[in-house]
Amino acid sequence: MLICERWLVCLKIIRELICSGYASDSTTMQEVCQVKQVCAVLLVAIQSILPYYSIFKERQYTLWGYANRACVKLMKVLNIFQNRHPYSFAHVNVLPVAVDFCLTVITRPEHADKFSEDFLVQCIFLVNLVLECQEYNLRRMRIGHHVIIETSEHTSLDQRKIKLSDAARSMVVSVLPADRIILLCDVLIRRYLIYTEGDMNDWHANPESFHHGQNLLQYTEKRPCAEVLFIVLFDNYMEQLAPFVASIIHQVKAVSPSLETEITAGMLLKDSAYTAAGHVFYGLSKYLSFDEWFRGYLFVDLSNGNPNMCIIRRRIALLLGQCASEIKGVVQKDVCVALVGLLGDQDMAVRLAACSSLCYAFRVFGIWEVDLFDCIPTCWEMCFKLAKDAQEFDSKMQVLSFILVLIKYVGGNRIVPFINKISHFFQEIWEESSGECLLQIELLDAIRTFISFLGYNSPLCYGMVLPLLHYVLNVDNPNALNLLEGTLLLFEATLSNAPSIVPQLLDFFPYLVDIANISLDHLKIMINIVEHYIVLVGSNLLQSHAASLESILDTIVGNANHKGLLTTLPTIDLLVQMFPQDVPPLISGALQKLVFISLCGGNEHYPSRTAACVTSGAILARLLVQNRDFLAQLLSEPTLVVSFQQAGISVNQNLLLLLVDMWINKVDDADCMQKKEYAMALSIVLTWNIPGIIERLGDILRLCTSVIIGAHKRTRDDSSNGVTVSSLFLNAGPGYSNTSKESKKAQIRDLDPIRHASLGDMLRENLEACVTLHGDVVFDAIISRIDPVVIAQLQWALKVIV
Repeated sequence: MLICERWLVCLKIIRELICSGYASDSTTMQEVCQVKQVCAVLLVAIQSILPYYSIFKERQYTLWGYANRACVKLMKVLNIFQNRHPYSFAHVNVLPVAVDFCLTVITRPEHADKFSEDFLVQCIFLVNLVLECQEYNLRRMRIGHHVIIETSEHTSLDQRKIKLSDAARSMVVSVLPADRIILLCDVLIRRYLIYTEGDMNDWHANPESFHHGQNLLQYTEKRPCAEVLFIVLFDNYMEQLAPFVASIIHQVKAVSPSLETEITAGMLLKDSAYTAAGHVFYGLSKYLSFDEWFRGYLFVDLSNGNPNMCIIRRRIALLLGQCASEIKGVVQKDVCVALVGLLGDQDMAVRLAACSSLCYAFRVFGIWEVDLFDCIPTCWEMCFKLAKDAQEFDSKMQVLSFILVLIKYVGGNRIVPFINKISHFFQEIWEESSGECLLQIELLDAIRTFISFLGYNSPLCYGMVLPLLHYVLNVDNPNALNLLEGTLLLFEATLSNAPSIVPQLLDFFPYLVDIANISLDHLKIMINIVEHYIVLVGSNLLQSHAASLESILDTIVGNANHKGLLTTLPTIDLLVQMFPQDVPPLISGALQKLVFISLCGGNEHYPSRTAACVTSGAILARLLVQNRDFLAQLLSEPTLVVSFQQAGISVNQNLLLLLVDMWINKVDDADCMQKKEYAMALSIVLTWNIPGIIERLGDILRLCTSVIIGAHKRTRDDSSNGVTVSSLFLNAGPGYSNTSKESKKAQIRDLDPIRHASLGDMLRENLEACVTLHGDVVFDAIISRIDPVVIAQLQWALKVIV
């Protein structure tokens, strides 16, 4: 056994030397001569070990395990070499010998039980690799894709590739003549695609688990690997195999009558034949009419409700889904009715197969000529019952997926008659999902999709949605953190699709306080929800939940990173614009933090930090323009100075002067609207008798002039008509119409008093006030020290731009 283990180590070393020691020959076009030398030895080794299989199995079980392991690894190495160096593998002493050996192992009946499944899988895999190998089919691929090579160098390389490809192809043809192709196809259908006794035992033990287990089978297992080989073989030799496969479909009717009641070899063969046909039906249409097949074979098979016939009913259910895109004409509705009927089958595996096919097929049915709406009521009922009967998570998820597909298919107002039943279904399955966090996450997403499709009909499901939101928004509930993203998305969808913000929805707003305290991971969704309330509820939000709003914004501004701040600051700006008198005192804590962020400055290495600094400064500039008294009060708060001291930042001058310097220094990083806010704030500051302001007159005038001229070059905004935002939107009650949050935001922004105010007029008035405040002598002295070019530009701007 020590020698055996050393032998396997040597094999591993050889594999690594050839695979890692040489670049792929499909890239370099350089032959790796070691491949043909080593592969010939490996093939001889396999053939020398195989005769001992039976002897070792009877007398030396340990050696039998080694022999099996060795042969499997030898085949794996051959597969690896072929995949890595396809041209070097295509040698007359390697490729045809290896393929011929594998085909012999696969097709001879005496080998079926002699060799292990792992070894058979590797043999199937090698044949599959060779048939699928692009390097062996270059001429066919180039004809199909009309490849054009221009340079002589490329032409020479291309011709060499085609020559090698043709040689490899001729080797494959030599070991796969027409009769052997038919034999291989026949063996795959009659032997490899058939359910085993173990499969049937698993099915009867737990049909639900069996169904999902079939979906999880890997290509390292015999039947899935054989299915792949069958499809590849059919694609390569469709003209030869299509009539043969069609003939097997007709033959199985005789060996397995539609009314049989026992599981027979004929029934299993019929299942295998239907499996094969389902995989390649796209190539059978010339020889097998779906209409005739369905009405003459499949429909008759489905009429047999015997429990043992579940094998065929499940296969037909999967088959109809596979063929959905090929089904034409009036038979479409018959197929749909048949699948819906299978949803109510007595066998769970059949029901889940029908659900899977319907889920796919309804996506195709959406473009069919027939209207399948008549099937929908029964479909809903069957789905709800299936979800109730299902025990496994995967089953419930499958039903959920199908229900969402149905919702999308029905869509619009046609879904209204089903809303109560769908809502009741969601409510029931939620109650049953206690403790199943993954299922609850998927349920929240499904309900969100449901609400989105309902649109303004969504209040019809509030009986289910509002109690659910009331539960999941409470952070004290189990799994609250795991469900948080789904909860917030559902909350946002409910608000987005609400025709009006009903009192119950308004009452949910305080839940955001606790959510903000436990996690800011989903800040963008949370801010969208806050904006919905601000824009659509207006002043009623301040009246009902002012403290909650203050707490949410204070928590976010105090704890979010700069990227999170950039998500939040536009909402604060919107609030200050809409409620310049009421909101600032309410959110003074958050505004103090904005002062700190503004004066800490940006960093050119951290653009998000600079953007947060600039945006915070713009909000403070707006506050000065729309509520100057409050800004003065804010900057004089002792707690603000303390916060600077705690951060180790010394404040040696008036905070307003620091803010003025920030506006001047950061204006180049601001957008057009922010520049106007900066300029208007600075022009107002000129009217304040604060030491140090007049000395900054030159910088202030330079900035204001630049903004005025820049605005003149762009299309001017329409002048304000004097209508205030409050009179239009802000006094709306809980029944306020939600036509669109974004459109309402756009209207509010369009009515922004700063947007419509004339910076030139404001600057002219404030300069006159500045002269009156400081006197002509002082003002003229300051003006005389300013660059004449700036003065000339200012005079032009104030004269030309009205």
